[in-house]
Amino acid sequence: MKTILVDAVNTFIIKDLGIFQEMQSLLESYSNRKIIVTNANDEQIIKFGLDKVPYEVFTMKHEPEKTDPNYFQILMKHYNLRSEEVIYFEHNKDAVESAKSLGINTFYYDPERRDLGALKVFLDSSINN
Repeated sequence: MKTILVDAVNTFIIKDLGIFQEMQSLLESYSNRKIIVTNANDEQIIKFGLDKVPYEVFTMKHEPEKTDPNYFQILMKHYNLRSEEVIYFEHNKDAVESAKSLGINTFYYDPERRDLGALKVFLDSSINN
């Protein structure tokens, strides 16, 4: 079963509002493991409420950033995962390209549109492939 990598701030967490409840409801409809993926340092984890999310959180605390493919190599090694065993959605286009460069099936999530329908299509089409 594929693991869903979920971008944290500006995707799962909306600044000044907290967890995007509709997105959490969508994610809860899948039995797959979910990992919140962030660059947040210890202070930012508290600031953005990442210490209160319902899923495990992975951070490299900006060393390296998600825009560096090494971030995802470290993440996959940490969880003993291969690129074909994960799917990922992210609001930062450079981080999307970083993950894609390692063969991770990645979806650009537009934080302005908050199109959960398009996200669901991506998840449905990727979860079993």
